Order: sequence, then structure tokens, then C-alpha cells
Amino acid sequence: MTPALVIAALALLIWAYLLAGHGGFWLARERDDRAEPPEPAAWPSVAAVVPARNEADVIARSVGGLLAQDYPGAFRVILVDDNSEDGTGDVARKAAAGLGADERLKVLNGAPLPAGWTGKLWAVSQGTAEAKAFAPDYLLLTDADIAHSPDNLRKLVARAEAEGRVMVSLMARLTNETWAEKLLVPAFVFFFDMLYPFGWVNNPRHKMAAAAGGCMLVRRRAFEAAGGIESIRGEIIDDCALGRRMKAQGPIWLGLTDRAVSLRPYQSVAEIGRMVSRSAYAQLGYSPWLLAGTIAGMAIVYLAAPLLAIFASGLARWLGLAAWLAMALSFQPMLAFYRRSPLWGLALPVIGALYTGFTLQSAIQVWQGRGGMWKGRAQAAPEIL
Repeated sequence: MTPALVIAALALLIWAYLLAGHGGFWLARERDDRAEPPEPAAWPSVAAVVPARNEADVIARSVGGLLAQDYPGAFRVILVDDNSEDGTGDVARKAAAGLGADERLKVLNGAPLPAGWTGKLWAVSQGTAEAKAFAPDYLLLTDADIAHSPDNLRKLVARAEAEGRVMVSLMARLTNETWAEKLLVPAFVFFFDMLYPFGWVNNPRHKMAAAAGGCMLVRRRAFEAAGGIESIRGEIIDDCALGRRMKAQGPIWLGLTDRAVSLRPYQSVAEIGRMVSRSAYAQLGYSPWLLAGTIAGMAIVYLAAPLLAIFASGLARWLGLAAWLAMALSFQPMLAFYRRSPLWGLALPVIGALYTGFTLQSAIQVWQGRGGMWKGRAQAAPEIL
């Protein structure tokens, strides 16, 4: 067998496995608008914790959406203003006043960041500590750039109560309007689902665990039993770290949604690259060997098939074409969820190459001491350098 034929056969086998044996990740079946659970007879209390640093441009919509929740139970919002320089806290207070909901919003001024913590998690920790006075049954951990539909909280709580979940997390719908977003955003969610197949995450008998940090509802007692935020205080990929700790306490659920929407637009490929590179090398455990393996694997899985389909001959060309078509097929449900043309599936090799570049960029940033850069802070642990 020629090298081209071996590579083509390997690429096709990999895609055959991904389509048939990897948790059905590509089908995008785990959605919060399918098989909605019944509502509870009594509604538990909830406290939302929102960490915010320089979010004045979006905080009114985010906090406003939370305060406008159609939730029958007791509900409060705690905003932790993490040393913002743009008046984030004041904007949030004005939004609450405009809704007549001043009494349900508590704005905390964040304390200085201690060593060993990432900025976001330190802010969340302060918020969850404040929530203890309220002693809520659930904590809603959500980002400052997420907008929630009025029924989102009641649907989250209904699922947690009906299914006995200790965590219910939603992958917020990301903005998908600019050319860069159309190219890269559906693939971001596709790759996340590939890394952490939602069907496996939601199966109590499977060890896979993950969460999406933009919207996470957790049972407070299980959260505290898992060690709370302090147990993951230095994690860059904090949502998945919390998902692992929560699944040790009981079943969790993760799915796609239209009820939580990101308010953060990305105008260019470079902006999306910065978002991805913040955590990509952390995903590989800061291992140069895993980085090298990932680059090689991405080359085989995404680049080899179209190159062989175009430039090879004979059986290698046909196997490469079959792998390319399998790749494009796997992308269709996610493209449909984001309401994009099926033809974007043929571009997945190019998209995969860009994400490989973002991963390499992430490693370079860590080596330069700028790893995990977010809101002006380099958060990758210095001991890895």
C-alpha cells in the first residue's frame, strides 16, 4: 500500500468511528427544547451569581434579562464587579432601577485578586459566599455577556428537579452574524461537542463530564460538597473542571439552547482566535507532546482527506473523497442549528486548519508568559513555563 492510500484509509476509518461510535456528538440531539420535563409542584429558591469585569456595554441586557425572569420561586441576582474601570456596576444598578427590581440585585465590589486564583473564579467565589446568607437551593452561575430568555430559569430548574440533576448547563447560542462568526462559530460548538460528547456527559453511567460556563445551574448543597469554587480556583477551563466535580456528586446535563444567547460579537478571525487560544493549550495539559500529537492528528483528520481527494489518484482519491464527505455530513446538524448553509460543511478542513493554528498560538502565548490572557490578565499557571 502506498503512503497516500494508508493515510486516506486511516482518515476514513477515523470519520467512520466519529460518526458511529463517539456518542452521537455530531447529531446535536441534546437540546433544552426537546422532551421538556414537567414543572415542580413547589419552586426552589435560586441565587444568580454574575462575575463582571469591564462589561458596561452588555451588562444592562444581561442583568435585565435575569431580573425579568418569569420564575415563580424566590430569586435574587448577585453581581460581582471585578474592579471594572467602565462603570459596570453603576450600569447594572440603573438597569435594575429601570425594571423596579433594585431589591433583587446586589452589586458587590470585588476584592483584590489573591495568588493562585483566576480572576473570574475569584469573583464567582465572592458571589457564592454572599449567596450563603440567602441559603438558596440552587445557584445560577452565568457570565456577564449572556442574555437569558424570560423562561430560561424555570426550564433549568424544572429539568434539575424532574431528573434529579445536580447540574444543568446550557451551551449558550453564540453570535453568528459576521463573516468570521459564520466561518468559525458553529465549528467551535461542534468541536466542543466532539471533545465532550453531550450524550456521554448526560449519561450518569459514563465518566465523561463537562459544562458550559455561560449558563450553569447547580444544586447548592452538591456544589458545596464538591468543594465549591475554591476547589477549581486556578483552572483555565473552569466550566469543565466544575462539571467533573459536580458529576462526582450526581447526574449532570449539558445541551444546546436558544434560551441563553451570547451578547459578545466577534468581528474578525483574529478575535475568535484570541478567544480560542485563551484555553486551547490548557486543554492539552500544557504538554508539548500532546500539542505535537494534536497537530499531527488534525492534519490527518481534517487536511489529508481533501488534499488526497484533489491531488491523489486511484483508490486513495476515492477514500479521501469519502472521508471528506463524511466530514461534511457530520457538520450538518450543527450548521442547521445555527441556520447556516449545508455547503459550509465542505469548508470544515479549512476551519480545522484555523483551529489548529489557534491551538499553536495558545501554546506560544503560554511559552511567552501570556497564557490564558483574559481581561488584561495572564492566567496560565507560572509553574508550567
